[in-house]
Amino acid sequence: MSGLLNRVPSTPLVLMRRLAIANLIAQIGIGVTGSVVRVTGSGLGCSTWPQCEPGSMVPVAHAEIAPLHMWIEFGNRLLGVVVVLAAGICLLGALFTRPRRRRLTALALAMPLGVVAQAVIGGITVLLGLAWWTVMLHFLASMVLVWFAVLLVAAAGESDDPPGFTIPSAGRGLVLFSTAVLAALLVAGTLLTAAGPHAGDPDTPRLDADIPGLAHLHSGLLYLYLGALVGVGFLIRATAGPATLWRRYWVLVAVVLAQGVLGAVQYALGVPELLVSLHVLGAGLVTAAASWVWAGTTTRPAPLPPAPAPASVDGAAAERPLATADRS
Repeated sequence: MSGLLNRVPSTPLVLMRRLAIANLIAQIGIGVTGSVVRVTGSGLGCSTWPQCEPGSMVPVAHAEIAPLHMWIEFGNRLLGVVVVLAAGICLLGALFTRPRRRRLTALALAMPLGVVAQAVIGGITVLLGLAWWTVMLHFLASMVLVWFAVLLVAAAGESDDPPGFTIPSAGRGLVLFSTAVLAALLVAGTLLTAAGPHAGDPDTPRLDADIPGLAHLHSGLLYLYLGALVGVGFLIRATAGPATLWRRYWVLVAVVLAQGVLGAVQYALGVPELLVSLHVLGAGLVTAAASWVWAGTTTRPAPLPPAPAPASVDGAAAERPLATADRS
């Protein structure tokens, strides 16, 4: 078996990285299409799960549900199939990488496992009639997968060798704190959405909470996160972080500021549907940019090319008689 695996071509570094990027795009995309389902009231366009309608995997016309809502929800489920394929292909690519990289394989394995968990949460969400807390879990799990998808992109270009650069342990606490604030910011945003008008279905009960109060909590956490990012910037300067980390940091700051402006405009205009979906896209981009900075606080050298496969015993044996005939 090991000889057979050695004869299988190793996954090229460029291909592995492209597969990881495709997986990241799919993970962000499924969150955006999920928001489209919610703002159009198509959350129960398919009345059951995993089938769309009892006895049918595809939408079946009936008077209770508008055809557009059926196909929006069904389209989101079809994109879920693309996410499954992207995660599975990433895992196969990591398994056939030579030499095998433990960190790359572990992150690639997390992708299909996370997608399976998301499918279960999505099924529970539909079966419970889009209960607000299940929709929250569905979105937050998507952001966790985006975070790990970015780490997979980084690992695709790195070996398991000791780091060439790392933030000192004394400063690691600040990076952890900024990440915790980002997590709280995302949770507050989902609570605000749960209390807002876009439930995914007109008959779904909303979270009974004070919307202005949740909005102030959300904006307050945004200011706290920006303050934490200022501290991270000073930390990168103090530790002479590489230029690539600086570029990642400024991209994160720009995306967070743009997301903050978009959120303020969205709230002032009464959360119009288009801006809600753009805000969900922004949440995915902020999460991805923050994970990219996290990955840059510890960098490793690029992996070495795979060693050439040893010549087979049969091939060596076949060459010896030819060599003897030449000498005669």
